[in-house]
Amino acid sequence: MSDFTMTIGGEQVAAPETFEVVNPATGAPHAQAPACSPAQLDDAMAAAAAAFPAWRADPDARRAALSAAAARLREHARELAVILTAEQGKPLGSATVEVFGTAMWLQYFADLALPREILQDDEKAFTEVVRRPLGVVAAITPWNFPLALASWKLGPALLAGNTVVLKPSPHTPLATLRMGDLLRDVLPPGVLNVVSGPDPLGAAITAHEVPRKISFTGSVATGRAVAAAAAPRLKRVTLELGGNDPAILLDDVDAAAVADKVFEAAFANNGQVCSAIKRVYVPESRYAEVVEALAQRAGEAVVGPGTEEGVDLGPVGNLPQFERVRELVSAALDGGAKAAAGGRALDRPGYFHEPTVLADVTDGSRIVDEEQFGPVLPVVAYRDLDDAVARANATHFGLSGSVWGADPERATAVAARLECGTAWVNTHLVLAPHLPFGGVKQSGIGVENGPWGVHGCTDLQVLHTARG
Repeated sequence: MSDFTMTIGGEQVAAPETFEVVNPATGAPHAQAPACSPAQLDDAMAAAAAAFPAWRADPDARRAALSAAAARLREHARELAVILTAEQGKPLGSATVEVFGTAMWLQYFADLALPREILQDDEKAFTEVVRRPLGVVAAITPWNFPLALASWKLGPALLAGNTVVLKPSPHTPLATLRMGDLLRDVLPPGVLNVVSGPDPLGAAITAHEVPRKISFTGSVATGRAVAAAAAPRLKRVTLELGGNDPAILLDDVDAAAVADKVFEAAFANNGQVCSAIKRVYVPESRYAEVVEALAQRAGEAVVGPGTEEGVDLGPVGNLPQFERVRELVSAALDGGAKAAAGGRALDRPGYFHEPTVLADVTDGSRIVDEEQFGPVLPVVAYRDLDDAVARANATHFGLSGSVWGADPERATAVAARLECGTAWVNTHLVLAPHLPFGGVKQSGIGVENGPWGVHGCTDLQVLHTARG
């Protein structure tokens, strides 16, 4: 794990300084990544701006390049997965799925039809809406899905005709840097620039005068800072800022069958998914059996390094997040919660925590009210369904949620009352490139994916030609 470089203007670029990247399975540094200097950031922005006119001019070339980029990532899936597991911790199989998902997203946008939007075509006038690229888009990605979430930003931005400066999280820069390296001869010079560095780099990117849009995925607090930095120059922003997704179980559910699905949607990627289930509301009459079923599933999960065979859950992604999970669980147990499963960090090197199911908790406790973003699931009892919906909505988050019941029509009616960007019925975490994804309230601004994601990377122009 050495010799990682940035991509600027189609060139392989080292940095004057480096920073350590920690393997969360060991808790020890395992690689060095380049720390982009202010001058190099200026170079990346200038390269993106210079590449923009030619890139925007040829939509067919853009589609061909995106398709070629997808193919290149598929060819190097194993290599990228190994790098990703080492820096993020997820099992190697999950990392491989992420790489192929990244390629799938890019291929979707390569193939996405964008029909003309004609508003008027008669004897008086011809009027259509034209989507014009913005220019340079700055994309800032998180550590939980470094490659996948990069593709959510790259695909629509590049298809629309923009050029990109991409910055991964300092916790997980390596796979993204290697992706930039692999695509260096696939995309024209300057179309995709990849830079890395400690946290101040993100602030420098958002404040930089060149980008016309900032696309950011991360915390609410950082999202507010991004929006504030973008405001003076009225830059466009797309902000995906996480959530505290509720799942409401109705009184007619099959507890055993639903518990398997709820567990998978809560503990996917070790609970480190913005739209994972973060809290479960269960009728009092079904509470004990649901808690028992979830606890059994948690007890069966295999925790260990992502490089080992048979591992279901790897480590928490980094030390700050590991400490936050431990703190939230400890505070919940001190406050009277019961650990139906798990409840502690593992006594071994690395950032490993038992998959934990907490019972006897309620709204008002931090473990329920905050986004824990780790292998912890609080289960909350309710007596009245209307009250459960009100409690599920009583949060500044609004990313997604789900309702589970034997009667799909009834469950759908309840799901429609959830205040969130996506409401699922009898499933959760269904994500695809053609499905718009975004939040309400403080879970974000704008959406990603589908034609809506492309439109978010454009300015709208009305082109009106008079006739007669």
